[in-house]
Amino acid sequence: MNNHPDVGIGTAPGLQRRSLISSLAIAGIVGPFLFVLIVIVQSVLHPDYGQLELPISALAAWPGGWLQSANFFVFGILTIAFAIGLHLGVRPSRAGALGPALLVLSGVALLIGATFPWREVGGGFVVPAGHRLGAILTFLGTGSGLIVVSRRMAADPRWRGVATYALASGIAIVVLFVATSALVIPPGAPLHSWAGLVQRVTLAVWFPCTVVLALRLLRVARAA
Repeated sequence: MNNHPDVGIGTAPGLQRRSLISSLAIAGIVGPFLFVLIVIVQSVLHPDYGQLELPISALAAWPGGWLQSANFFVFGILTIAFAIGLHLGVRPSRAGALGPALLVLSGVALLIGATFPWREVGGGFVVPAGHRLGAILTFLGTGSGLIVVSRRMAADPRWRGVATYALASGIAIVVLFVATSALVIPPGAPLHSWAGLVQRVTLAVWFPCTVVLALRLLRVARAA
């Protein structure tokens, strides 16, 4: 029995698979752009929000903060969809499901973050433990997921050209997360007042990588 993912691609089930993978790839393209667009809209509506000082999660504490919670939720769903698409679109390998599973975890973690948003109480911010957990799993899941899935990409000729990029992006995200945990999050930490900037640097690594991989997935699906 041949388990090659492209076998039967011209049959009705094969065409359905191509269509499914294409749709999941589009989720990976739309997700980052939609997320950034909503953050920009909220930032314009709340000029007193500090882009450099505050992480994006803080927008949930402003009036109309439900929009940012919805933003996390939608992005989480699209992230899960894209991770499934990667699993279907990259040639299988031993323990190959681990990388996409970690990316799925990051999507689930975004849903957790949406469920436990930041709140404003007495002029200050309250960050629920559930949101902190969601943030940790989001960035670690994304970074480690990209690192692991890059090995599977390296073994697939269709993906070999972006495998190193995925690996480098994953490593950078993990390093930035560790640096954030040590130098940004603790009160009094050297970069505590630059939390928003550091987070956006991390997203500047994560989001372009997601779009590049999603475009490759779309290309693979259409050329199968």
